[in-house]
Amino acid sequence: MSASPYNTDGLPAIRAGVAKRVITPEGDIPLAGYYHERIGRRVRDDLHCRALVLEHGDCRMCIVTVDLIFVAREWGDRARALIAERTGIAPECIIISATHTHTGPGVGSHYDWPTAEQWLAALPGMLAETAQAAAADMFDALLFPGRQEECYLASNRLGRTRDGDEIFSSTGVIGHAGPVDPELLAVGIREPDGTVRAVLVNYGMHVDVIGGDTADFVSADWPGIMEEAIAGVYGEQAITVFINGCCGDINHRLWHETRQPAEGEMKAVQMGRAFAGLAVNAIEKAEPMESFGGCGAELEELQIPYYTRDENIMAEMEALRARGDDLEYFEKATLASIERWDRDGEIADAPLQVMRFGELIFVGLPGEIFTKWGMEIKHWSPTPWTFVIELANDALGYIPTTDQAMRGGYGAKPILSRRLIADAGRQMTDWVQVAMWRVWEGETEAERPRMGEGR
Repeated sequence: MSASPYNTDGLPAIRAGVAKRVITPEGDIPLAGYYHERIGRRVRDDLHCRALVLEHGDCRMCIVTVDLIFVAREWGDRARALIAERTGIAPECIIISATHTHTGPGVGSHYDWPTAEQWLAALPGMLAETAQAAAADMFDALLFPGRQEECYLASNRLGRTRDGDEIFSSTGVIGHAGPVDPELLAVGIREPDGTVRAVLVNYGMHVDVIGGDTADFVSADWPGIMEEAIAGVYGEQAITVFINGCCGDINHRLWHETRQPAEGEMKAVQMGRAFAGLAVNAIEKAEPMESFGGCGAELEELQIPYYTRDENIMAEMEALRARGDDLEYFEKATLASIERWDRDGEIADAPLQVMRFGELIFVGLPGEIFTKWGMEIKHWSPTPWTFVIELANDALGYIPTTDQAMRGGYGAKPILSRRLIADAGRQMTDWVQVAMWRVWEGETEAERPRMGEGR
């Protein structure tokens, strides 16, 4: 190994490992992500699992991401247990998230989409094998955290109407119903000689660009294209680990006129290349992480009530039934969702996760999270290097802000897209804020007050 081109005097002794493997099912694949059937009859580009292991002394953490619509508890928990068993990494230090591609297979029985049962049964083992491979190939590493901003490629997809409601459209509205988080965070993981082995990328953007409602192929969508572009800069050994940010209300469609592609393959190519450029720019200008500071993790199941059907929604169901076949696309999906809902009066166990590795904090949230919640978590975090990851460890539906949960837009519509009570997001983010400061300050279990006690 050649001498390092960087001044490494006094930098923390960090080791890292990274690996990926193909997880694409064989044969025709029922595609997830829409309320009608789509079949993937060909593979445009493979789906992958990727794992990044970080180590400093006796602190070890693992980030796993999969090119799938979401992570389901029934196989996500099994994968975590296998990873812990095979690597020795503590379960609370293992986070598993999905990129949210809409051109991949169905992965959970509690959603409409059919699943490839044999493939799904093997999935936890594939994730564990990937993490095990990363842990078995550790190298001395320098971490280069950096940031860039991007607003042009994203828009908040909900619009506020004059009567105070919100809709999934830009037509007939008086403005956007929420913000876009422009921050892209990236961490370059280099060997001491400068070789880039991995690029960790965090940005909130729906991964539903390349296929749309007529897709007949499998694809990782724009994050897969982003990895190809980054590998074109740094070499094939550079694995891109994309962890999606809070994007429950974020889309790639713009609200202004443009000659740019609006969707499909060329739009995905444009976005993949653009985000690759942002990630490369971020880490090329970054300084290595100067100090370690500390390590810690919490993984807790917060009990949050599911939405319970009331008189209003039951009346809506009857009104939709009365119209027979005269229903639009989302109306049909709404009726079917209300009719089969079986969670009235039940409580969800929402897995929430916070991990600290030196100056970096990783937050895992189990759903499609509205942007404001991610921005709030970052605002109250003890470190500017806060990676908020949605669809981590479970998929409990959309998590809108408390006020937007009552305004009717997609993502807030009860049962169709929102499965928890209106205040679920606030409860999650309040727990995360407290947990971030606990792990940052190294608070022990004995020192922690119980939820609801004064501090």
